[in-house]
Amino acid sequence: MHHNERQADAKPAAHSVDSPAAARHHQPSTPPGTGNRQRALTSVLRPVRQLAHRTDDATLRDQLELVRIPAPPFGEEERGASVLERLREAGYDDAACDEVGNVLATLPGAAGAEPVVVAAHLDTVFPAGTDVEPRHDGGRIYAPGITDNSRGLAGMLAVARLVRTAGIRTRRPILFVATVGEEGTGDLRGVKHLFREGSPLRTAAAFVALDGSGMRRIVHRAIGSRRLRVTVEGPGGHSWADRGAPNPIVALAAATAEVSTLALPHPERSSLTVARIGGGTSINAVPDAAWLELDMRSEAPGVLLELEASVRGIVKRVVREESTGRRPGTDALSCEVAVIGDRPSAETPARSELVRISTQVTSSLGAEPELVSSSTDANVPMALGIPSIAIGVGGDSGGIHTTDEWYANDHGALGIERALLIVLEAAGVVE
Repeated sequence: MHHNERQADAKPAAHSVDSPAAARHHQPSTPPGTGNRQRALTSVLRPVRQLAHRTDDATLRDQLELVRIPAPPFGEEERGASVLERLREAGYDDAACDEVGNVLATLPGAAGAEPVVVAAHLDTVFPAGTDVEPRHDGGRIYAPGITDNSRGLAGMLAVARLVRTAGIRTRRPILFVATVGEEGTGDLRGVKHLFREGSPLRTAAAFVALDGSGMRRIVHRAIGSRRLRVTVEGPGGHSWADRGAPNPIVALAAATAEVSTLALPHPERSSLTVARIGGGTSINAVPDAAWLELDMRSEAPGVLLELEASVRGIVKRVVREESTGRRPGTDALSCEVAVIGDRPSAETPARSELVRISTQVTSSLGAEPELVSSSTDANVPMALGIPSIAIGVGGDSGGIHTTDEWYANDHGALGIERALLIVLEAAGVVE
């Protein structure tokens, strides 16, 4: 996540610096609105806001049960089935899985109205076989994925149940979605499918991702990323008999050294990381292949394609130089550059209605709103011009994307209340 990014794709409001401790213990306050409408909304929403606090134990129970279901990259099926069952138990008879494994359910609104999409991702960064059994210690719950994104999923389920239980009616439909493939090499595949070419969701009214913990952060700027895998192949051979043959590792080492010194456009808003490199088969052999992977990120439009063009140019040149500068008569090196990740950069303006609603709701609950950048499911709809944000769902946490990840349910219900109010304000409550 932007300047506080940790491993892989860090999450909004998912660490202790965004603790909700500053949020005051309160009775439900007045939601955004004015005059008679404000008073009517207060009357309509007071019971469901109180219910968010009374059902806090059930929300935490969902979180604990979901984290026990492994959801490694490209292995979200079992957790998705559990979310599907819970949505159906909550009264969403239409709940179903789509072609890629996303779980969807709809609260109806007025006919023809564009929906508000509320999403939480199913997957974690942890591989199959990771021990995900929760451990309680001193008010904290330790488990890989307990915050990212079991908290988001539990929050989405809580909001879906609350509006059903309280009989809330909204002008716009609310589409609840548990998405696949948000993390790492999943490359936002679930949300990309939702907003694919020709999808009716391309005209959605708003998109709210529930991701991680916390009360303050509102992600309204999407950090885009472009990930490349560079593979160089050559004739290889014996380290003595074939000495002087062009060497793929030498070529990629030269490329790495040069790429690392590239001047970044908008350096305060961009990054380039050579993340992984490998190749060769033996200490006494000229390697016949080598590879490296790069991660490029930026908030600024157009930067990623510019960076990619520079990287491709460097790789092409060093491969040519390594081929021509070696022993005559040997085969030249070949090179392939493959795109293995593509997340768009975008921004929902701070002056937009959705961001205004989010900041007002956050303030009304006693927390100081913080507008930030991150890479989340919201990247995709945001890049399509759909008003989009990502928020945490209360509580405190740390160790995100490590096996020591933890969650503490400090004012957790307040985070559910915040998500509920933002979603209902965006969808429009029928008084």
